[in-house]
Amino acid sequence: MMDLTDRKKRILRVIIENYIESAEPIGSKTIAESSGLDISSATIRNEMADLEAMGYLEQPHTSAGRIPSPKGYRLYVNELMGDYRLSLQETQRINQALRLKMQELDRVIDQAGRIVSQLTQYPAFALSSGMERVTIKRFDLLMVERSAFIIVVMTDTNVVRNRLVRLPTDLSEPQLQLLNTLLNTTFTNLTLEEITPELMRVAQHAAGDSYGLISLVVSFAIEVLEELEHRKVHTAGIAHLLEHPEYRSLEKAQTLMSYLSEDNDPSRFPVPKDNPMSILIGPENVADALKDTSVVVASYDIGEGMRGVIGVVGPTRMDYAKITARLSYLAQGLSKLFGQGELPPIGENNDGKK
Repeated sequence: MMDLTDRKKRILRVIIENYIESAEPIGSKTIAESSGLDISSATIRNEMADLEAMGYLEQPHTSAGRIPSPKGYRLYVNELMGDYRLSLQETQRINQALRLKMQELDRVIDQAGRIVSQLTQYPAFALSSGMERVTIKRFDLLMVERSAFIIVVMTDTNVVRNRLVRLPTDLSEPQLQLLNTLLNTTFTNLTLEEITPELMRVAQHAAGDSYGLISLVVSFAIEVLEELEHRKVHTAGIAHLLEHPEYRSLEKAQTLMSYLSEDNDPSRFPVPKDNPMSILIGPENVADALKDTSVVVASYDIGEGMRGVIGVVGPTRMDYAKITARLSYLAQGLSKLFGQGELPPIGENNDGKK
């Protein structure tokens, strides 16, 4: 068994960081010039051969140089990668985008994906992770005037939504209270799937002359539940793939581009569960279309029990330190935006790479 010595780790780091920049196999001469190690080229070649035998490097074709393997990238991400410090220009660009007056959740998420794609020059995806099970906890119907009332619904997650309803005819207070009682006894503690047409028919029959109002209020409740359970994926910058050497062949890029372009299937993208940041390298990805790529994903709080996810897809050669720094900062900004309306401060560590 060969030991993964500090010298081998240093050589591996030099190979990976040079390969990220050049996309060309790295030879012993480049390592000798970049590593600062006072050793001969023959010793470097022996160390490279050992790293290849250990599975951290690969030798493409008959080239004398080596390229990192997925195992090598994983070691780099876990142990060898230095911190990337965002520049003042990068933080200002992110903050400027976040300060746009964007009121709708989908619009915010779509804009966030576009920002990430522009910053990284990789395809980006963004989605909100809705609640798995939401129910209406309580209905309140409040009389405003004889021809208008307010619908108030509260979910079991304490989200409150309301809507003003104006009617062409008058409505009495006793009628409104009857509807209120009927709604709270029939439509609370039910998921979206459990509010069936049959249940609606029974409730409308029980409401008598006010059957139309039952449909109106329940339709609003369904909108609220759909909003909270909603997951929609936004992708941006898919054409950026063609800018990287790994995907200059359209035939090779087509499968991945088609995968990223699929609509209405958020499950095809990974969602971090235990950590705010997740990095999947090559074969660590479940989907076949992603087996030769890396996916970096960050999550952020939307509030009301929901989380958002934003990430990039690109070659395993991507600059992980830079990508994770940008995603992390943007995710923090989005959490602040949704939670407190404030953005993270531009810190003293935003002045370039370590």
